[in-house]
This record gives sequence, structure tokens and C-alpha cells, in this order.
Amino acid sequence: MRYEFWLGLRYLFAKRRERFISIIALLSIGGVALGVAALLVVIAVMSGFDHDIKEKLVGTNAHLIVDTPVGVRDAEPLLRSVSAMDHVVGAAPFISGQAILRLPDQAFGVLVRGIDGQRESRVNRLAEYLVAGRLPATDDEVVIGTELRAQLGASLGDPLLLISPADGSTHRLTLSGFFRSGMYEYDANLIAMTLARAQQFYGLGGIVTGIGVKLDRLEHSPEAKAAIERDLGGAYRVRTWMELNPALFGALRVEKTVMFVILTLIIVVAALNITSMLIMIVMERTKDIGILRALGATRGSIAALFLSQGAVIGVLGIGLGLLGGLALTWNLNRLVTWLEETIGVSLFPPTVYYLDHIPTRIDAADVVTVTAAAFALAVLGGTYAAARAARLSPVDALRYE
Repeated sequence: MRYEFWLGLRYLFAKRRERFISIIALLSIGGVALGVAALLVVIAVMSGFDHDIKEKLVGTNAHLIVDTPVGVRDAEPLLRSVSAMDHVVGAAPFISGQAILRLPDQAFGVLVRGIDGQRESRVNRLAEYLVAGRLPATDDEVVIGTELRAQLGASLGDPLLLISPADGSTHRLTLSGFFRSGMYEYDANLIAMTLARAQQFYGLGGIVTGIGVKLDRLEHSPEAKAAIERDLGGAYRVRTWMELNPALFGALRVEKTVMFVILTLIIVVAALNITSMLIMIVMERTKDIGILRALGATRGSIAALFLSQGAVIGVLGIGLGLLGGLALTWNLNRLVTWLEETIGVSLFPPTVYYLDHIPTRIDAADVVTVTAAAFALAVLGGTYAAARAARLSPVDALRYE
């Protein structure tokens, strides 16, 4: 062990005269630990929400959409071409549009999607989301989300009246199933019917809106998009799942960044405590510094002595923060449940947040980022005191001793 590190530990956790400094050191360690734990928990929740929303979006939608502004007239050659490309595991045609849902006393707009029942399971999990009934098997059947079902008070086999925006005609359809995707927008507005019925509903003939494509991994979306565009030329437009929802994921990224910056201020406060503590140690140990310099210690060694104290506080605080943050993240839902039972109030009502638990996801990259930021701030907190101590000359330090 280098003497700078050993002596720094002695100064940091003194047992007699400088006990007050040791208390400040413990408070600084606690500040770093609190900041690291808070950062880990909040970023884990933000990452969990991000991942949860991604799963729900791609569960109801395809990873890539290949279409044209006027639709695709002959979809089969395009389906075969896209299905043969790297990373593509499934493709299916679809029709997307809006319609008016007609009720006895009101009418409101809904989203209509025409699907190929045999191919739809290749590109999304709509069939897995069914909580009752089945996907449309005939052109007279439709499925709706559970939120829309609750709003209508509907049951399987009930009729549903849709007004076509193409010619204003009313189509009478039968409810064959209900799905719950976890995305309120879809569960409250989406109505799925057969591809043939959607073509009739919108007067499209043999045209489809586009092709939905599923990949082996979401991360391959940019690569697959470039390959499809290169192979198909400029005749078709290719969009990824993120490009279809830019505002949503942009907001999530901004929120995560802002929360990181705000909660890092806790560690900044701890770093300021480290600075004040080390300045006090420098003032208290001026004689010792003078003796060390007279014995041949270099300015770099003196600076390292105090920088090592900031590093020790950072390492201890980060270690405690990691343990506390990970433990709290893993048990967050239990803690929330206990609080709700204790105070008798639902902190995250499913009707408002549309989730039955708080999603958390611990990302190794986030843990590394938090750890590096906390350590850098802790070491930076000792920089001023280290520089001040290194500038002391032996004569000035021992003049009045």
C-alpha cells in the first residue's frame, strides 16, 4: 500500500481530535450513496417504462412498415421479396384507416385495421392479446379492445355499426373477440377486421395500405430498413417502429436525461461536502504536510494523498448506493404495495396509468454511467484541497510550529 493512501485513510477516519471530520466524511459517503441509489432507481423505472412501451407497441404493430402514399396494389411479389431478406422473420399485408363507430345516442371516431388472419401472427402478438373469442374468421366479424368493450358494454356476438368514410355507408359487423394490448390508445380505439372486408369498407379493390414486417431483433431495424430500401429502390417507403412514434420516444429520452441531471445534483452536494471536509483536513494538517515536504515528499504525492480521500469516499458511497439502489429496484413493487395497504390509497391507479405494476429494468450501461459520474464527482470534490495542499512549501507550513 502506498503511504499516500494509508495516510489519507488515517486522516479521513481519525479517532481522537478530528472526530468531527470523520462525521463529515460519513455524511459525504451517505450523500454519494443516496445520490447513486436514487439515480439507479429512477433510471431503472424510466428504462422499464421505455421497454414496456416498446414491447406493447411492437406487440400490436410491426417492426417495419413498407408502403406507398397511394397503397400497394399487388402485395404478393412485395411480400415474397421482403420475406427473403436478412433478419426478416415474417411479413403480412394490412389496411389502416379511420371510421365512425355508430351508437344509438352518439358516434365517435375509431381506428380500423384490416388484417390477414393467417399471416397476422407472423408480425405481431394481436392473437396472443385476446382475452375472449378469436380473431375475425369471416368478413362479418371484428375484434375490439377491452377498453372499448367496457365503454360499449358489449359481449361476444353483439352487433357493431361502422360508417365508412369512403361512401358513408353503414356496415353491420359482429364482435368475435376482445383483446388487451396494454396500450390504452389501441385498447380504446382499435377495431380489427378481415383484409377483404377492409378493402370493401374503404372501396380499395385489391389495394392494401402496406406490408408489416417483423424482424428477429428490434435492434436490426435500421439495418433491415436500409437493406429493404436498397433492394426495392425508391418505389416504396420504409419506416421503423421508432419513426412511427418519434414524439413518444423523444419525450422518454428527454425525461430520462433530465432526471439524470436533476438527481446528479445530490451527488454534487456530496462532492461539495467532500471539498469542505478536505479543506478542513488541510488546515488541520498543515504541520504534517510541511514535515512530509521537508522529508522529500513531492507535490504530486501530497496531491495524491488528498485525492485518494475523495476516491475512497466515492468508492464507499458508490458501493453502498449500488447495493441500496439495486435492492430497492428489485423490491420496488413490494414497497409500493405495502405503502398502498398502509395508507389506503392507490399510488398508481390502473385506470390512470394503465399498468398493474411499476416496470423496472436495470441496464448495465446505466449502472456504469451512474458509477462513473459519481466517482468523477467525488474525486473532483477533492481537487481544490489537493491543489492547495500541494502548493504549501515546507517553510510556510512549519514557520509558526
